[in-house]
Amino acid sequence: MSCEWGTVTVRDILGPVRGRLISGDPETRLTGISTDSRQILLGNIFLALRGEHFDGHSFIPMVLSDNAAGAIAEEAYVAAFNEISLLKDKVFVAVKDTCKALGDLAGWWRRQHFARVIAVTGSAGKTTTKELIASILSSERRVLKNRGNFNNLIGLPITLLNMDNTHEIAVVEMGMNRPDEIYRLTEIADPDIGVITNVGMAHLEGVGDFSGVVRAKAELAQKMSDNGILIVNGDSPDLVDEVSSYRRDPVTFGFGEHNHVRGKEVMCLGNQGTRFKICYRGKCWQAKMPFPGFHMVSNALAAFAACMYAGISVENILSAIGSFTGVKGRFQVIPLPGNITLIDDTYNASPSSLKSALESIKRMAKGSARIIVALGDMLELGDASPMLHRQAGRDVADMDADYLVALGSLSSELIKGAVGAGMPVSHIIHVDSHRDMSDAIKKRMTSGCMILVKGSRRMGLENVIVDLAGEPV
Repeated sequence: MSCEWGTVTVRDILGPVRGRLISGDPETRLTGISTDSRQILLGNIFLALRGEHFDGHSFIPMVLSDNAAGAIAEEAYVAAFNEISLLKDKVFVAVKDTCKALGDLAGWWRRQHFARVIAVTGSAGKTTTKELIASILSSERRVLKNRGNFNNLIGLPITLLNMDNTHEIAVVEMGMNRPDEIYRLTEIADPDIGVITNVGMAHLEGVGDFSGVVRAKAELAQKMSDNGILIVNGDSPDLVDEVSSYRRDPVTFGFGEHNHVRGKEVMCLGNQGTRFKICYRGKCWQAKMPFPGFHMVSNALAAFAACMYAGISVENILSAIGSFTGVKGRFQVIPLPGNITLIDDTYNASPSSLKSALESIKRMAKGSARIIVALGDMLELGDASPMLHRQAGRDVADMDADYLVALGSLSSELIKGAVGAGMPVSHIIHVDSHRDMSDAIKKRMTSGCMILVKGSRRMGLENVIVDLAGEPV
């Protein structure tokens, strides 16, 4: 039960994509599949996807004139296609829906290989947890993982289609912004082990409210095979209740006594990271991460559980946790001259991840260092957005930050919350650009201070990090 690009034929994929061969030799061997017309290799078949800002079908004439073995297109496009001369010696396959065809092909491809699959989802921490799991697994196995944010209905299938016979295990991240997305991703990936890091107020535009988030994340449990192992954050009773309606035996991790994998005696070591114990089945091990924060420990507990069930030795798990270098833009600690600590948490933001970041930086400061919090808008929160930004402002004030620097269309709500919670107006700075934000921070930072920069991905706050650090990091 295995196959490789270069040996797979058009005939082999017609069934999985539910396609109709319009032209070309069904015995044509394919070297791969591509959804990017700019990256077609000799012998690839091009699959045309429709997106919000582009339609891959418009590039079909170009790829048929170039290296591609052929193309997969939707029936409506095929019916109107009149450039017959381009089809000479080229494969042309018609399908009803190219996005579904991509997912179906990836699901078939995954099942042609022996590699096990670990899937990770959650409102926050899923990328860090995925990367940590992959790092641990790499100590004993050959690992495939999704690149960057290849975690949606296009990115995840593309990742799985890169699986080959040398891979022993794959780690994939599952993102979502609407109901049924995790269900479909689970259907495609068919994970042996599934992990839900947590649930929080994120992607509310698509799912409505917190209950909608819980239901959406629990779709992993709903669709997973009965033989699969489900690992969930046991400190979230709403999540445990929801997944228990599908699975009676989830493995739980967290800090509460009831969890199967439990974190204990967590000690913040400032910039040196965090020391803690991991307890499982009556045994405890000392662990250390080079990152501060309870949320990072929670990610480590999830990774420990997943890798234990994947058969990795405790020694290698603990060693990999201790040497993990982290993920750029996700609570990345950057030392600056003058004993100043810059925290780059610019990759994304949600109310729950912001709260975790604020709690962590407060522990790092230990009540003595000046704290500057620079925030951009948190996006995709729907109608709850103003209220959640006001709460975020209150959270900044409640953690005794010295200064708040706010950027974005929702900064007025953030500022209202901070002022309402007692933060002096003179310590709140509204800015209109990345440059203004970095300038405001520079004017207020002093020796030994701590700076948190955080916002949703589209806010582009990595530009502030580059300016403060003096160069890309």
